Amino acid sequence: MTALFAASLLLSAGCAPDGGPAGGGSDGSASPRSSPASSASAAPSPSPSEDVAEPPPAKGSVKVVSTLAEGLNSPWGLAELPGGDLLVTSRDQGTITRIDGTTGKKTLLGSVPGVSASGEGGLLGLAVSPTYGTDHLLYVYFTTASDNRIARLLYDEDETAGRMLGAPDTIVRDIPKGAVHNGGRIAFGPDRMLYAGTGETGDDGLAQDKESLAGKILRMTPDGEPVHGNPSADSLVYSYGHRNVQGLAWDGRKQLWASEFGQDTWDELNRIVPDGDYGWPEVEGTKGRKGFIDPVAQWKTSEASPSGIAFAGGSIWMAGLRGERLWRIPLSGDAAGEPLAAPQSFLEGKYGRLRTVLAAGGDKLWLVTSETDGRGTPKPGDDRILVLEVR
Repeated sequence: MTALFAASLLLSAGCAPDGGPAGGGSDGSASPRSSPASSASAAPSPSPSEDVAEPPPAKGSVKVVSTLAEGLNSPWGLAELPGGDLLVTSRDQGTITRIDGTTGKKTLLGSVPGVSASGEGGLLGLAVSPTYGTDHLLYVYFTTASDNRIARLLYDEDETAGRMLGAPDTIVRDIPKGAVHNGGRIAFGPDRMLYAGTGETGDDGLAQDKESLAGKILRMTPDGEPVHGNPSADSLVYSYGHRNVQGLAWDGRKQLWASEFGQDTWDELNRIVPDGDYGWPEVEGTKGRKGFIDPVAQWKTSEASPSGIAFAGGSIWMAGLRGERLWRIPLSGDAAGEPLAAPQSFLEGKYGRLRTVLAAGGDKLWLVTSETDGRGTPKPGDDRILVLEVR
C-alpha cells in the first residue's frame, strides 16, 4: 500500500515554483542563516495492514479564522498551558513568551540561560509537563556552545512574582550539535514519556550509530532517564537512521508519526516503531531496501522541508518551510493508521514559511509562521500565530 501511495503522491503533488535553492533538507534552504521519575513500558505498535486498493481522495479544507498573535521573532516551539494560553520560544533571542489564548496579548516570561543561537541552533522545542497542575514544569530543547540539551524549568505563574522562570535543570546533555540539523522538537506522548527528535548535525554516519544521540528519536522519563521498554534498556534511543526530525505527533490510536528533512530529493513522513531504522544516509525516500523502513509519504524538497506536525480530524497536518504550505495527510481508521488518500496542500505561499502546527482541540489548529528566521522575506506583522479551522 505504501508503494502505491507514494506513486499517487508523485502524480498529484503540486509542482509550485521552487521556494529556494536545492537541498531544502537543511531547514528549508541550502545555506544556514548568519545570526547570532517514572517509567512505562513501550506500547506495542500496530502492524502494517495488508495491501488493498487505494480509496478515492478524501476532501479537506482549511480556513484561517484569525491571527492570534503577530510580531514574533524567530518563533519555533509552541505548547499549550492548561486553560488555553500558549507558550512560544524564540530561537534567536532564547526567550519564552506567553500568549493569551483569547486576546493574543504577549507577556515575556524570560530567557533560558546558555542558549547559543547560531546556524539552525538556538532555543527550539518546548513542552509542558503532563503533571503541570502539580509541578509547574516546562521542558525545552536548546543549543549551547558545545551541544544540544533538554532541560526543565519551573514556571511560577504568580502575578506578584512577575511570572518568573526558574533556572534550567538539564536532564539530557551531549546531544551532538552542528551548524545544521539540530532537530529540536520535543513532546510528551500518550504514555507520559518525553520524546525528542534530533538531527545528525551534517555528519551522516551518526544517524546509524546507536551509541550517538544524533539522528534519532529519543524516549525518556520526565527525569531524562531511559524508559523500561526502550529497545535498549540503558539507552534513550527509540528509533534511528534519521536525518533531521522536527515533527512529532500521535494519532488517535497512539501511533507515533515523525516528519523528516530529506537532502536533495525526498522529504518524509514516517510511522515510527521501536528500534526502527529509517535509512539515512543509506537511503532517502522510498527504496524498498531490506532492513530499512520506508516513509509512508514523501515529497520533493521544494514542496515541503517539513518541520512541525499535528494530528486533528483524522489527519496528520504538516508545516512546510521551503514549500510554504500546510500539508494534510488523511489517515484511515484501520489498526495500522495508513494514509487514506494522497496528501493535499493548503495556504501555498500565502503566509511564507511555516514552522510549527499544534492541535487546538476539535477542528482547530494553531499554525506558526517562520519568516524571521533568516531565510524568509518578513512582511509587516511577521511572525504570526494563526488560528485555523480544518476539515
